Amino acid sequence: MEQLMNVLTSDFGNALARFLICFVVNWLIIDRLYYRKSRRRDFYFTFMLISVAIFFLVYFMMGMDRGKATMGVGLGLFGIFSIMRYRTDTMPVREMTYLFIIVCLSVVHAMVDVSSLTTAQIGYELFKLAVIDIIVALVILMFEKMLKMQSTKLVQYDRIELIKPERRAELVADLEERLGVRVIKVDVGGVDFLKDTAVLRVTYDGKGHNEVDGQFKVSKSQWRNV
Repeated sequence: MEQLMNVLTSDFGNALARFLICFVVNWLIIDRLYYRKSRRRDFYFTFMLISVAIFFLVYFMMGMDRGKATMGVGLGLFGIFSIMRYRTDTMPVREMTYLFIIVCLSVVHAMVDVSSLTTAQIGYELFKLAVIDIIVALVILMFEKMLKMQSTKLVQYDRIELIKPERRAELVADLEERLGVRVIKVDVGGVDFLKDTAVLRVTYDGKGHNEVDGQFKVSKSQWRNV
């Protein structure tokens, strides 16, 4: 029992307290703000595990010399994002924003150095972290409430005669009838004249899966707005 109390009152015990705060805050942001609109279980899983991994990675790096630790943390995070950038499919902007927020909060909570602080100073540092968490959560909540949710879906379309700019109204009406959504924007990607099909990126109002990184692969330069 005495050894357990020593661990809880040590620097590692303080780190566990910060981790608990960080984990709860990240979970609230992901579960209550992100997942309610996107319903993407894959990103839910990814965000939570990355928040845990980043916290402990930065914490143990900060155990080194302070100067080397700062450089090590920077290089480590650069390496992580490089792997994610080149080894995975393109991540939608909204998901990338949430990932950046989760990583930033994990780094901020992990980098607080309380090894030479008194109990009152440690409490003050935890209070500052709580204020930062509340501010970030409130800003996300404010913009999620202000901006209407838009989803994007890739569609393999068979009526390529409607992809002409002058027939946009007919194209939108046909897509709305087939998909059952209110279409905001349509971009045309690859066109296959042999099969009389085209890949469309349809942006529409409402909740739903963002499937822009799904089954069809079209380079960015090929997209054009109808």
